[in-house]
Order: sequence, then structure tokens, then C-alpha cells
Amino acid sequence: MKEIKVGLLGFGTVGSGLAEVLLLQAERLRRKTGASIRLCRVADIRIEALPPQFKDVELVRDADLIFKDPEIDIVVELIGGIEPAKTFILKAIEHGKHVVTANKALISQHGMEIFEAAARKNVEVGFEASVGGGIPVIKALKEGLVANKILSIMGIMNGTANYILNKMTDEGMAFAEVLKEAQAKGYAEADPTYDVEGIDTAHKLVILMTMAYGMQVSLADVSIEGISQIEPIDIDFAREFGYRIKLLAISRNHGDTVEARVHPTMVPEKDLLANIGGAYNGIQFTGDMVEDILLYGQGAGKMPTGSAVAADVVDIARNILCNSINRVPCLAYLPEEIKPRGITPMESLRGCYYFRMTAMDKPGVLSSIAGILARHNISIESVIQKGRQKKGTVPVVMMTYEAEEASVRKALAEIDALDICTDKTVKIRIMKAHAE
Repeated sequence: MKEIKVGLLGFGTVGSGLAEVLLLQAERLRRKTGASIRLCRVADIRIEALPPQFKDVELVRDADLIFKDPEIDIVVELIGGIEPAKTFILKAIEHGKHVVTANKALISQHGMEIFEAAARKNVEVGFEASVGGGIPVIKALKEGLVANKILSIMGIMNGTANYILNKMTDEGMAFAEVLKEAQAKGYAEADPTYDVEGIDTAHKLVILMTMAYGMQVSLADVSIEGISQIEPIDIDFAREFGYRIKLLAISRNHGDTVEARVHPTMVPEKDLLANIGGAYNGIQFTGDMVEDILLYGQGAGKMPTGSAVAADVVDIARNILCNSINRVPCLAYLPEEIKPRGITPMESLRGCYYFRMTAMDKPGVLSSIAGILARHNISIESVIQKGRQKKGTVPVVMMTYEAEEASVRKALAEIDALDICTDKTVKIRIMKAHAE
């Protein structure tokens, strides 16, 4: 029986998850591939020994011992970060090894360099676990939806942000309080910036857009807003209007240009995305043949992500066995077909908005704000003005009809400059129900 040997860089949460998946599912994978897929060497400088069940796996501190081993077929990088992960992956490719990674930051920022290097050496790069944890999102785009023009991408792609927003919604907790709890439970990093400010989500959107549209996309192309400005009062108003706030990645295909944005969004309560709870992810593709497809599941975690990494290992193993390397292009499109394309300016987009102003409790406030909005062609759908909250101020909440982003930005700049407004306006975009 053919043996496919795997070398692993990094034995952290996901690395140990992969090791367990390959061990627990060894017989099942043999029955599905006709080969033995064996983890034979791990490189990690942070641990002294592997758990007892991996007594047949060699632990080394020098990653070169994996790259230079002629018997190792596949190198799995699960270190994370840009360096030394990038250098290690390029070294592995240079030595003719196939590569699997879960590194969304690396793939989104340096993916083209890695894929070009792999093409020169005729090796494969798998990155299923870089988006959506255990959800087979990448495979869906590469294979399941191959006959579709992708019209849009929309989804919840960060479990930490989703967990925080759900806690705020269901239990009325403040952002800072939930974040502290999430850190204590291990759902959020000590530095949560990437998760709560939308950067992690943007990395994932870049990868999906590249594959969906066959275009070159960079992180700088994505307009990014996080959830740290969201307060319980916004959650309450959203509920009052029939919405739940979610951090969404959104891209729509306009032909010559495509949207690329990450921001908090009010989602109708009956929408499937509104009801994705906890640390789960939900990613929706709209294709011209299939219409809407929603992929839902655990977006992080040791075993779900380990499962996704193992799926890439198995795919590559099958291709090795059948002598069909790069049968499916890494990015769905052939390398020569991945071309530059314009990004739709945020300022030109139109949509509905939620505004929350904090204003002095005095006559004429509402008319002053409404007058500015009217001058910028922003029509108000509904208004709520609550009683005095603190220091003589009141929250003034407005929901608008469709308006242009550029006009909204100009209007809010004028409103925030008024003496009667004591804080910067909170702006949240609204996803309207399909029936509307």
C-alpha cells in the first residue's frame, strides 16, 4: 500500500487537531484513498514532547529537517502569522513539497507569490481552513460552484465578533464586558483587534473574492469597519426595528467593478444570517445558476479546523496517487486568467442607514438634523427620540431610505459639527429583507 507522508510545522491548537484527525480517521481515510496517510514528523520549538498517542511521530526543532526529507510528500504550515510561515512555505515548495496551510493573513497578502512559486515547481497548495474553519467554503467555490458566475458573497466570517454581538443582543451586555469574557474563555485573543475591527474578516473576503471573480485583490481594496463602536442601545434599537446586528463581509459583482467591504450591518430578524449564533460562521454565495447557497458551521476550533486541513491533505494525496497534480487550479481560475479588476468606490454605493445621534435636549434639535439630511437628499423613513439619558442629552435615532454613501458621509460630518451634538454619530448600514 502506498504511504503518503506528512510533515507538520506547528503543534498548537490547529496542528494538534490535524494530528488527532489523521490518527483517529486513519482507517477511514485508507478506505477512501487506498493509501496510508501518516504524520511522520512535527517541527515545533515551543513544546518538549508530543502526547503519548503520537509516539511514532518524530518531534524536531529544525524545520529544515522536514523540507529536506525526500520521503515527506506534504508539508502542513500551522504556525500562523506572516513570518517565518511565508519563508517556510516557500522553502517547502522549493524542495518540491506540496503545501497545506490555514494561514488566511498570509494567503490574502502573499498568496499570489506562493501560488506562482508552486506553479513553477508543479506542486499544490491547499488552504481550505483559511476561511470558515470546518466549513468547506473553498472547495465549494473551486468545484461545487465552478459552473456559476458568482454574483455576490455575503457572510459572517469571524466567530469572535459574532459571539460578542450575540452576547450583547441576548444578554444586554456591553461590548467591553463581553470582550473580557470572550478572552477569558479563549474565544478572543489578548489583542482582539484583528477580530473585532474586521481585519480577520477582510483577509477571508480577499481570498473568496480572488477565487469567486478570478481577480487580484488586496487587503487595501477592502473598506473595513469593526464592531467596537456598537453599544447596547444600538442593539436595542435594532431589535425595536426588527433587526439583529452582525459583522458582515459583503462583495457584489458589478461586472467591471466589484464591492469589497466589511462592516456592522442590521440584518432582518427572519434572515438566515441573523440567526447564526455563538462562534459559528455563515457564508452565502449567489450564483447565476444556483441563486443563493448558504454554508453554515463552526468557523474555528481545534477539530473543525483540523478536519478542513485534513481534507486538503487527502485531496493532495489523491492527486499524487493518480498522478494528477494541479487538476483543479488553486484559485479556481487558471493562473493566466487571474486579472486585475476595479473596486467599486464605497462613496458610490447606495443603501439604507441607521443613525444614532447624541444631542442636547432642547427645541429645534430634530429639525436641524433633518434639515441637513434633506439638503443631502437623504430621506428619513422613521425617527425615534427617547427621553433624557445623561447630562441633558437624548439619543436621536433615524432610519433612512436608500441614500448614497458619499452624501451620508457629508451630512454626518455637518451634523457632528453642530453644537447640539455631543458625540460622533453612530452609523450602521441596513440589509433590507428580500420582499422589500
